[in-house]
Amino acid sequence: MNALKRFPVLTAMILGAAFMVLPLLIVLVNALKSPAEYSANGPLSLPRGLYLNGLTDFWTRVDFGNTLLNSLVISGSVAVFGVLLSLFNAYAIGIGRIRGKAYFLAFFVLANVLPQEALVYPLYYLSKQVGLYDTRLSLVIVFSVVQAAFGTYLLSSVLAAFPKEIIEAARIDGAGTWQILWRMVVPVSRPTLGVLLVFFFIWTWNEFLLPLVMLPSNDNQTVSVALGVLQGQRLMDATMTNAAGLLGALPALVFFLLFQRTLTRGIAVGAVK
Repeated sequence: MNALKRFPVLTAMILGAAFMVLPLLIVLVNALKSPAEYSANGPLSLPRGLYLNGLTDFWTRVDFGNTLLNSLVISGSVAVFGVLLSLFNAYAIGIGRIRGKAYFLAFFVLANVLPQEALVYPLYYLSKQVGLYDTRLSLVIVFSVVQAAFGTYLLSSVLAAFPKEIIEAARIDGAGTWQILWRMVVPVSRPTLGVLLVFFFIWTWNEFLLPLVMLPSNDNQTVSVALGVLQGQRLMDATMTNAAGLLGALPALVFFLLFQRTLTRGIAVGAVK
């Protein structure tokens, strides 16, 4: 009976996984076809051989090695600094004794719903004034603050439920603020911090508008911008388009697979709480 009850759930999960994996498989198959084979047999046919010119041509056109490095540096830095900033903010709001906690949380909620289009000109103007325009550091600062708005809101609710008695006992024993943070709060919050790290990396990797405005030079372009700009400026065949999509999505997919246990553990802990 238990097996019969689980069968519909298992079937739905398999179908959902198939719908998510199928587009990636189609992109992979078409990236390995020649343009002539794609035109003759369509997008759903299997390749008769390995045609790698689409991958190599796209890699050369956009200098994908440098572009990939830019995205990795920016996304990785934002993931680390965004989590740290979220942790410090949430520690002050959720555990600290600051006044007006509700107003601070309302501010971070408002920052989450603010559209990026409203930030483009102010960020462009400020980066010009301080000399950070067309630098990777400008995006690291901007996205660390933007992502930390969500991270602060999420972590504040987690830390607000932290037992006050344990913190007071630690203070009586002589523990300082930093000791309480790193030796007590961080170990307990590690699953949530891991979830934020994965989300911040993937969200920053997929950003297009702000990198397009803030990084106009080819040397500083990110992967998402390189894909969009190349598609708009040059005529690419379907094979190269699929190769570009495959190379653009593969690093983020690998990062997600490497940290899937961290993500699953964090979600499970949040569900139990």
